[in-house]
Amino acid sequence: MSAMDELKATIARLRGPGGCPWDQEQTHASLVRCLIDEVSELIETIDQADFPHMREELGDVLIQVVFHAHLAEEAGRFSLEDVAREVNEKLVRRHPHVFGTGKLDTSEQVITQWEQIKAGEKKNGAPASGVFKALPPRLPALMFAEAVAKQIEKKQLPADGALDAAKVQALGRELDEATLGRRLFELAAAARVHGLDAEGALRLHATKVMRDVEQRVQQRAG
Repeated sequence: MSAMDELKATIARLRGPGGCPWDQEQTHASLVRCLIDEVSELIETIDQADFPHMREELGDVLIQVVFHAHLAEEAGRFSLEDVAREVNEKLVRRHPHVFGTGKLDTSEQVITQWEQIKAGEKKNGAPASGVFKALPPRLPALMFAEAVAKQIEKKQLPADGALDAAKVQALGRELDEATLGRRLFELAAAARVHGLDAEGALRLHATKVMRDVEQRVQQRAG
């Protein structure tokens, strides 16, 4: 039996008759916080290049994947095999320069092709709404803000008053990673002292910018 099969069997035993009461009570929703915590701990080992602990934390994230797949299989929705098959097919489909014909020489070309293929896949699925591509709703606020700003720049969307390009460029010239980290930390600390929710404030502002831009696009189209 492979190590992956042993892990699947362990999860099944924990969930089955005579198993663990805690594991038996879990649902997809109840495990969300566990998944966030495990991913956060994995990120910490990556930031610290702590490879022994990285292996351990990758295992903890893998438990979450196997657990969710097992819950889905119990409900007759899909299995871990289905998950692996679908993501493998996606990787092959989005790398035609490797598994098909043609050749790409730079990572920039790969990213452009990936986005084009992804956009084509989305057209065949649920219709997209608005000028911004769908972003994960639980994306951390800083990553969400970066994604919104990236799409405004990439698509040259009207962001008058919402995003000052000249100010962004000026701020960028003053920053390096150390300075940026210090300023963000100071802002987070100041927010805590004054009873403000830094994560929520950034998420709300980024969402407001996105909505303002979408409204401008609609007004210009009308």
